Order: sequence, then C-alpha cells, then structure tokens
Amino acid sequence: MTNTPDIISAQRTIDKEIEALRMMESNLNDNLSRALDIMQNTKGRVIITGMGKSGHVGSKIAATLASTGTPSFFVHPGEASHGDLGMLTGDDCVVAISNSGETKELSDIIIYCKRYNIPLISITKNQDSALGRAGDVLLLLPNDGEACPLGLAPTSSTTATIVLGDVLAVALLERKGFTKTDFKQRHPGGKLGAFLQKVSDLMHTGNDLPLVNENTNMQEALLVMTSKMLGCVGIINDQGVLLGMITDGDLRRCLTPELLTQKASQVMTANPKTITPDALVAEALSIMNNTGKGITQLFVTEKQKPIGIIHIHDCLRAGAA
Repeated sequence: MTNTPDIISAQRTIDKEIEALRMMESNLNDNLSRALDIMQNTKGRVIITGMGKSGHVGSKIAATLASTGTPSFFVHPGEASHGDLGMLTGDDCVVAISNSGETKELSDIIIYCKRYNIPLISITKNQDSALGRAGDVLLLLPNDGEACPLGLAPTSSTTATIVLGDVLAVALLERKGFTKTDFKQRHPGGKLGAFLQKVSDLMHTGNDLPLVNENTNMQEALLVMTSKMLGCVGIINDQGVLLGMITDGDLRRCLTPELLTQKASQVMTANPKTITPDALVAEALSIMNNTGKGITQLFVTEKQKPIGIIHIHDCLRAGAA
C-alpha cells in the first residue's frame, strides 16, 4: 500500500481514535457498575438526551438499548424545554451526554431530574462541569483531544461515546440473560428477522410428513415421496425412530430394475442429518450448505423421532436464504 497523504491522514485518524478508546478503557471504574445498576433497576424507560453530535450518538444508543432488552428512547433537549419533559416519569432514569458538560440546552432536563428525583447518569469528559457535578453517576469520556487536526470537529469524542453506549447495552444484555429469541422478537423484519426465526416456525408437520416404515417396499415409498412433494421420504422403525432418509438424489444413484422390489431400509441413507425444532433457521441453512452432498431438506426430531421437516425452499420463501 502506497503511503499517500490520504492514507497517512486515515491512519492518523484511526490511531487517534484507538488511543481515545484505550484511555477510556483504562479509566473504567465502579461508576460503570453503579450506572448499570440504575439502568437495570429502572422500572420505566432509560431516557437518552444530548445536543448536536451527542444527540445523534444518543439516538443510536437508545436504539441499541431498546433492541437488546432495555426499553429506551431519545428526548431532544430543545424539545424537552417545550413540553417533552412530560415524557419523563419518576420510574425512568436519564442518561445525559455532553462532551464539554456545559451544554446549556441540557439545563432544563437536569433541573427536572433533580426536582422529581429521577436518576441522572452523566456522560462527559469534564467531571467538574455542570453536567459532571449534577449526575448521580458520572461516566467519564477520554479527555485527549479530537482526531480532527483543528481539534474542533467531534471525532474521537463521538467514537468514544458510541463505544461507551455499546458497553452499557452489552453489559445490560448479559445481566438480563437476553437471548437470540428475545433479539428475534425485536427484529421481525428483513433478512435478520428471517435468519432468527426458529425451525419450528417453518417446518412441515402432521400429515405433510413423508414417512414410511423400514419394511415398506420401494414402490409404496415412492408413492409417499411423490404425494408429499418434499423430495424425500423418512424411514422409521416400529418405535417411530428415524433410521434413514431417501432423497431424489438417492433414487438416481440406486436406479436399477430391482429398485421397486427392495425395502426402503435397503435404499435409504442411514443416520441422516437432523435438526431440533428450537434451532434457528440460520443453523438449518448452515447444515444444508456445509454438507458435501448438497442437502435441501432436514428432518426435525425430538428424542430421535421425526416431528417435522424443513426444506430449503421454505427458507427461501421466508427470506432467509
């Protein structure tokens, strides 16, 4: 890579912002746990507020918190002074962000929190500022200048604030035992929502299952396979345990004059790949895609007994493939 002026500038900016994050990491203390205690024990919402670039970052932090199990929304400090303070209740807590700690627009929110005993978490680089002194808990941003060569444009400070917001969200997620299922419930749309669906949401069940006994002759097995239109048939024993599977590909490989007179157990592929109903669709796709034979369907089992089947076409229709 040629060290052009642009590359050198980019490297300098990245190094400066990494330096700010390292400084913030080294300054972590018990205040982080105190802030997390307040946020976790809040019965209402975690209200994020900030002006300018701090406000833009605050909106992102509120969105991350809300999507990971901590009810949260952003209140613009200017709008708060003109009626939106009514959004705050005694069950809420407030996280106020200001790099300098002297943002005038935050004053009404700070006063309101003090008047109604609403817990206030301050995020600023200046512990002796108005915001730094007012907070019930202070989370310090690194005071090491900006990556901007003029020292003016919020760069390192906004990066540090975003990361601190992620620190809070992830720690709360872990404290609450937030799961993939919880995440899916908050992200039902788009590709992410599709991948986070469970296999049980898409699988075919009941009379749609192509199943025959191991002693069934291939002529009957083919009729079942054709009628269910899933490109396969599962082979079970008298106890209902899945022993094997016959697919369209298996038929092509075993196509001989004797095929129709054989038993299903003689043609099947034993111990086929299976999946559980509570697995994610993404896991089912991974099994299908990473198997050398190019599997397009999986039987869904509980205690080795088939209770459903999922086809790659189901995943396609759901938008997950």
